[in-house]
Amino acid sequence: MSEDFSEAENIGEIFVANDSDSGAFKRVESRPDMSAGGDAHKDRRLYIVMISLHGLVRGENMELGRDSDTGGQVKYVVEFARALAHHPEVYRVDLLTRQICAPDVDFTYGDPTEMLTDGSFSEGDGDEVGQSGGAYIIRIPCGPREKYLRKELLWPYIHEFVDGALNHILNISKALGDEINDGQSVWPYVIHGHYADAGNIASVLSGALNVPMVLTGHSLGRNKLEQLLKQGRQSEEDINATYKIMRRIEGEELSLDSAELVITSTRQEIDQQWGLYAGFNVNRERILRLRAKQGVDCYGRYMPTMAVIAPGMDFSNVIVPDVGDMIEDVEGVAYVGQDGTTVTPATKPDPPILDEILHFFKNPAKPMILALARADPKKNIPTLVKAFGESKPLRKLANLTLIMGNRDDIDEMPSANANVLMTILKLIDKYNLYGEVAYPKHHKQSEVPDIYRLAAKTKGVFINPALVEPFGLTLIEAAAHGLPMVATQNGGPVDIHQALNNGLLVDPHDSNAIAAALYKLVSDRNLWSECRRNGLKNIHRYSWPEHCKIYLSKVALCRKRHPHWQSDDLLDGDEESQSFNDSLQDIHDISLRLSIDGEKSGRASLNGPVDIEKRLQEDSDGRETELTERIKRLLEKMKGHGHEGHENVEQHITQHTRPERTMSSSSKATVLRRRKSLYVICIDTYNKDGQPKSDLASIIREILKSVKGEGSGRTCGFILSTALSAEETVSFLSQNGIKLLEFDAFVCSSGSELFYPVSGNDSGKGADLLSPDMDYETHIHYRWGEDGLRKTMNKFIHSLSDSGRRIALNEESSGTSHCLKYAVKDASNVPTVEEFKQRLRGRGYRCHVIYCRNKSKLHIVPLHASRAQALRYLFVRWRVDVASMTLFVGETGDTDHEELIPGLHRTVILKDAVKEGSEGLLHSSQTYNKDDVLPDDSPNIVTTDVGCRAENIMAALKKLVTA
Repeated sequence: MSEDFSEAENIGEIFVANDSDSGAFKRVESRPDMSAGGDAHKDRRLYIVMISLHGLVRGENMELGRDSDTGGQVKYVVEFARALAHHPEVYRVDLLTRQICAPDVDFTYGDPTEMLTDGSFSEGDGDEVGQSGGAYIIRIPCGPREKYLRKELLWPYIHEFVDGALNHILNISKALGDEINDGQSVWPYVIHGHYADAGNIASVLSGALNVPMVLTGHSLGRNKLEQLLKQGRQSEEDINATYKIMRRIEGEELSLDSAELVITSTRQEIDQQWGLYAGFNVNRERILRLRAKQGVDCYGRYMPTMAVIAPGMDFSNVIVPDVGDMIEDVEGVAYVGQDGTTVTPATKPDPPILDEILHFFKNPAKPMILALARADPKKNIPTLVKAFGESKPLRKLANLTLIMGNRDDIDEMPSANANVLMTILKLIDKYNLYGEVAYPKHHKQSEVPDIYRLAAKTKGVFINPALVEPFGLTLIEAAAHGLPMVATQNGGPVDIHQALNNGLLVDPHDSNAIAAALYKLVSDRNLWSECRRNGLKNIHRYSWPEHCKIYLSKVALCRKRHPHWQSDDLLDGDEESQSFNDSLQDIHDISLRLSIDGEKSGRASLNGPVDIEKRLQEDSDGRETELTERIKRLLEKMKGHGHEGHENVEQHITQHTRPERTMSSSSKATVLRRRKSLYVICIDTYNKDGQPKSDLASIIREILKSVKGEGSGRTCGFILSTALSAEETVSFLSQNGIKLLEFDAFVCSSGSELFYPVSGNDSGKGADLLSPDMDYETHIHYRWGEDGLRKTMNKFIHSLSDSGRRIALNEESSGTSHCLKYAVKDASNVPTVEEFKQRLRGRGYRCHVIYCRNKSKLHIVPLHASRAQALRYLFVRWRVDVASMTLFVGETGDTDHEELIPGLHRTVILKDAVKEGSEGLLHSSQTYNKDDVLPDDSPNIVTTDVGCRAENIMAALKKLVTA
């Protein structure tokens, strides 16, 4: 029967519990058990990339609670990276985050690299990991480095982070290949995004590198939107303005498009949170998985697999009893060891935070109710204070301690956090809770275990009253220190309670229920002791080694993908050919030099390699010079290629130099490797019929003129990126007298095709003059269901027409194998891109929907195909760094226009080059704004003066150089 359900529904697989030890405590280890591993670690090959963009991330002295972005997720990803690096199968883990060099944060957040662990299993175990092995925090610059930005303001800089991360991964993959894989690149085993922003980044990187992606949402935008609307304090418009919630939701949808595996902490997260998204449906996921397992065609439809894996915990700072039963005495808690003797945990001086907390109370001996959460609306602390203040029996029996992060001045806190804190202070004053509530301003992360122990010593209770808690790591920490819990019934605490059975669940909106549950636990000593005992007995289920073991077993089920061309012989052959052509050019230059010298001395000019060798013998007079040595090496290379018999060096030069004019299509592609800079023309200027305007040709000429006028010569190249098909592109250029060989590559059909010009094929016509990149076709084919997508589109169009909405879309026969094309007859009566994506996602289709050519065409292309992703493909394929590219775009364009502007590349916006575009069909009133995507302060983006003249373009390029 279990095969009929999603993997996420088999909750029992989350934990490995030994029922036979139900009466004993288990020691929890933070390192993997190597007793049965043998020499398995000698075969460690896995390279795992994790991304957690926002917050302050570092390995030691984490500033948890400093702000709403630096909380449990930061602690989780750091500890997870460390734990994975200790696993026998893992060689290296990179945790990518944002580099911050702001004056208001510690300088360590600006360090490019921080080692978390060397990856050895234990100190002195003799495990040689290698100089690149272990776990590292890698800080990637994006956005203004001198500013620490909250996560809602990072969205415009997502693509900058992508390009920086891509560069890092390529470099590390090569270094690891040299170190452990005989020179063959070690590609990431998986790219794992944490939260919506990092999920969006991981989605793009997964597409660029063609490697599997894993997602952990942590908390979800749609769920937060529902909760905030339920509170009734803000309108949806205000919520979106404050939290950029619609951009976050779209980031989560994009993450679902690419993810093969989604890790959740609880079953509730799947049913009640991810189930709110168009990109996931529990029933459809189950049907598609069963169809795939039975070999039935799914027509390209796909839903990511959901797996529930409880987070791990670092128990190094936790005193966990050995096996034995717990006994109570009037003074406190003691543990009985295996030999029956009482074991008392080692004592140490109390940290200052404990005295600070106790000084708040009139009677510090009363049980302590402890809440550890930021002053954030979703953490629901005001409701807890209200519940405590209105319950006289509870106030008489217990004290309340609120650890709400660190603060210096309330006026300097973010408005949302300041409002929460002011509400709490007013409630304390309203109920006259002075002497009964503690709320210290500062604490260190290293002091948190002592705070838990203090609460346990007073026989207190830990409470998490959050409106929704994705998991509840603090509940695990509290249980590990012997604290029973009262927790929200929404989210992860439900599963934690099921596993630990150490407390009570409550409705977070019901203050009376919260007060009643707290009173029940602190007043009933037997119940308190039972909950404490259960928590300590079962806490071993949340160890990091167990988490990593289950995680890697799930990841292993993902389809293994990586850039397949890296194993081809094409690269070596082309590099050798390229080197030979360079040698011929050098021979040409030397021949010219010697000929000039010969003319000066009255000697004849040179006609071939034999003449060159003879001249060398005459001039050297037995002396070896640097020039003669160089020429001899070049001549030997020529002889090795069978060209020693040619009669004239100039003939060799004509045939073999200027490779960009004479190479085959594959060699033409490899010339991209030698480009120091690339200029990409993405001007979407079309008339109402969708045909290129005549001024596009003049714009192209002006761009070519301005760039070549800078004296770049052979070191720069050009790419034309367009929604036109290959045939239309060739026709347009030929009609306007622009040679195809002016360009190194053509990105056609909205990024679904990549071509290189074929030199020496003047007799060809149309697209015959271009050679397709077959590797690119394979690369973008992932999750492409052409036939099923076409049928679904037809049904969608007809269903809208039947409902009275006349949709003027007709499929065109000019579509390609990776681009469905539709003619738009009336742009005022078609669905937006967002409407199409929602409908297609709901049916399991993952693709890009693009209106183009001045709203006259609709293109549907594969998920990993786009004009922006085609450029990253060139980066991975030919090592053409994106940072060396300059894009020319209009002020508007096709609906993929906004994807082209941000990133590490430079962008020149040609003012008035495009008067009408298709972007009006991209967003609806219910989606995010363009300002949430494009940075308004990037030094990499400039706009020209009016008029697309060469001098204006050259002036803009100079601004980019000096920026």
